[in-house]
Amino acid sequence: MALVTSTELFKKAYTGGYAIGAFNINNMEIVQGITEAAAELKSPVILQASKGARKYANSVYLVKLVEAAVELHPEVPIVLHLDHGPDFETCKDCVDHGFTSVMIDYSGHPFEENIAESRKVAEYAHEHGVVVEAELGTLSGVEDEVSVEADKAMYTDPDQVEEFVKRTGVDSLAIAIGTSHGAYKFKLGQNPKLRLDILAEVSRRLPGFPIVLHGSSSVPQEYVKIINANGGALKDAIGIPEDQLREAAKGAVCKINIDTDLRLGMTAGIRQHFNEHPDHFDPRQYIADGRANVKAIVEHKIREVLGSEGKI
Repeated sequence: MALVTSTELFKKAYTGGYAIGAFNINNMEIVQGITEAAAELKSPVILQASKGARKYANSVYLVKLVEAAVELHPEVPIVLHLDHGPDFETCKDCVDHGFTSVMIDYSGHPFEENIAESRKVAEYAHEHGVVVEAELGTLSGVEDEVSVEADKAMYTDPDQVEEFVKRTGVDSLAIAIGTSHGAYKFKLGQNPKLRLDILAEVSRRLPGFPIVLHGSSSVPQEYVKIINANGGALKDAIGIPEDQLREAAKGAVCKINIDTDLRLGMTAGIRQHFNEHPDHFDPRQYIADGRANVKAIVEHKIREVLGSEGKI
């Protein structure tokens, strides 16, 4: 199977009451961990690369790594997606070099500017058979080069969604309902609550239209503890409750983004390995432990959060 777009995957997810996991990739081992888990659990998957990932690994390497995963797991529908494309030029470059889905994130700009840039990307991408995600509303937190202070974050306004989708022609919409980027989403002692009422109203106004949640890592405390027990200093790292994400996936949310959890798993594996094996210096030894954690995290998300197991 070649790389696919998310169109048919989202249709099945919407009607089936589950979501597709969109996992960020930065190197070979992360790609391997994600796709091995997806293959074993018979789940479709979205592999996404941010601007930061493309800068770090080079877009050519990332595309070829994903193509290798497609060749090794031909039974798994795999989408290659640009996460948080900052402008038309970045999105165009990804469309031109093998991505099957791109996100234009102009959510930090005025409404009319967001519409204009998103429409421009959608028109170009659709001419080349590529689907487009846009964002309305602004998430707080930090992810690569995306950084928004909490007091500047904004929930998505349901009154704007119909006009935005109609005028832009985008294929899916990322909304802000209380998720947040990074490992420090909330203060210690807070009880995070997603605004599922906003999601319900958006869904009512856009029946059948796929919705996306960014910043949806749950920051598994077992990995935080491993990191801190082996020389790390992740104090008060808190994420999104998984039961709320599962509830969102039963409705209009067809794509849930997960990045931070994979980083924590990779880091925990490597830190623990170095602490237990101070004589090791072969990268294949310690990175393999990180990769195993990535695979375990993706398996858990597919089974317990996304509900996408056995959906191929």
